[in-house]
Amino acid sequence: MASENAVPLPEAPSFEDKLAAFDSIPLFMKSLPEEDSGNSAIAALQSLAYEGTPDEIAQNFKEQGNDYFKGRRYREALGFYTQGVDAKPTEPALQEALLCNRAACNLELRNYGSVLRDCSKAITINHHSAKAYYRSGLALFALERVDECVDCCDRCLVFDGENASIKALRRRASEKKEEKEKKEREKAERIAREQQERQRLTAAFTERNIIEIPNPDGSANPYTPHFDPEDPTKSSIIVPVFFLYPQYATSDVIPEFVEDTPFTAHLAVMFPPQAPTLEWDQKGEYMDGQLVIYAMTRRKRLLKVGKKMTLKDVCRAAKAKEGEPKDGLELKDGCLTFVVLPKGEVEQNWVEEYKRSRDT
Repeated sequence: MASENAVPLPEAPSFEDKLAAFDSIPLFMKSLPEEDSGNSAIAALQSLAYEGTPDEIAQNFKEQGNDYFKGRRYREALGFYTQGVDAKPTEPALQEALLCNRAACNLELRNYGSVLRDCSKAITINHHSAKAYYRSGLALFALERVDECVDCCDRCLVFDGENASIKALRRRASEKKEEKEKKEREKAERIAREQQERQRLTAAFTERNIIEIPNPDGSANPYTPHFDPEDPTKSSIIVPVFFLYPQYATSDVIPEFVEDTPFTAHLAVMFPPQAPTLEWDQKGEYMDGQLVIYAMTRRKRLLKVGKKMTLKDVCRAAKAKEGEPKDGLELKDGCLTFVVLPKGEVEQNWVEEYKRSRDT
């Protein structure tokens, strides 16, 4: 039986903790501190690492970086290559190698801007640095700068025409470029078609006395006016329509109201005489044959919609008389709005209230 006063055992360190502990051991440090740490072991390693000419010091760091790179420890390798660059070697080939190797690390770490900067420096040192061109091309490809990638490969192939890696990269970049250009062409064609359609629709609105009211906050309506795809003449329009029932402060939307359809055709479907009463229709007044529809124009004229009138007929009726200011039906947020009321007292009361509010 365990004692009540037993001291709990310390939690065993994880593998990551064990690995991190090596960083404090001088022999296993990823990079040596530049300032005096007071540690004699570190001081000894520092003296070895920084002993010799700048080229010898840089070569030492390059070799250590190569070892880490082979082990796929790219961040550690990057640190050693950077120390090699900072040693300011004088040998051009060594300078180029350190920059290209550091670029290889940054490619693995996806630091593409750093890759391009180091490769540019390497090419300045050696105009025929195939590795620098190749790694620049890989970074440009990753950044989807395919035009520049193709150009980079072409520059390398001028002096290294049989470089298989550069040829393969150029093929990939060319295919990507063609794909990108195809998408851009398709997008431009789609935008042109949409603009043309929009212009035709605007002209159709003008012809039908429909006054479009833009929404400054952008449209929240999932339905939009458009031409009837089944009309071979491409001249009939389909418009979303709101039916408002002010008596109960509710509404319905007809997402696709074909302009040549009579209003009664929709009422017959929405309010058939034998159908159960709608939940909001408290008095059971909304049924086909007992309803009347009104349209309001921009100038607040009230139009009573006849039984056989189509949407196109109402649009014509909304036109201003000769010599009067422009008038028509308002298309708000892509929708036309009509009021539906039961005939009789409800209708009369609403019409009187509308006229009072309009006149004030």
